[in-house]
Amino acid sequence: QVQLVESGGGLVQAGGSLRLSCAASGRTFSIYAMGWFRQAPGKEREFVVAISRSGGSTVSADSVKGRFTISRDNAKNTVYLQMNSLKPEDTAVYYCAADPDGAVSGRSKFSSEYVYWGQGTQVTVSS
Repeated sequence: QVQLVESGGGLVQAGGSLRLSCAASGRTFSIYAMGWFRQAPGKEREFVVAISRSGGSTVSADSVKGRFTISRDNAKNTVYLQMNSLKPEDTAVYYCAADPDGAVSGRSKFSSEYVYWGQGTQVTVSS
């Protein structure tokens, strides 16, 4: 069992930056690939970015490439999402999730690959 708790969301102006954190409980954090998803009002949840269990591989949605960076610290059981050059369309609730596969691939964009989810943190980007 892994419990995930996101933090770091808030209100920021367009062009600004935020760093989200996702703290995981349990000793098995390092075996999971981790992903970030987001859901805007009235829209389906969408994939943002994922990182392999070692942190050596990442995969990102085209909409955030070059702006968002995922990283992890297995010693701290934490995964981070650094978001730069934020746009109003990035406004959403952001969720972290754990994938027992451990690796990232084209399947990482599917929410069904993830077995544990956090409660989400709101990010609002004003224009």
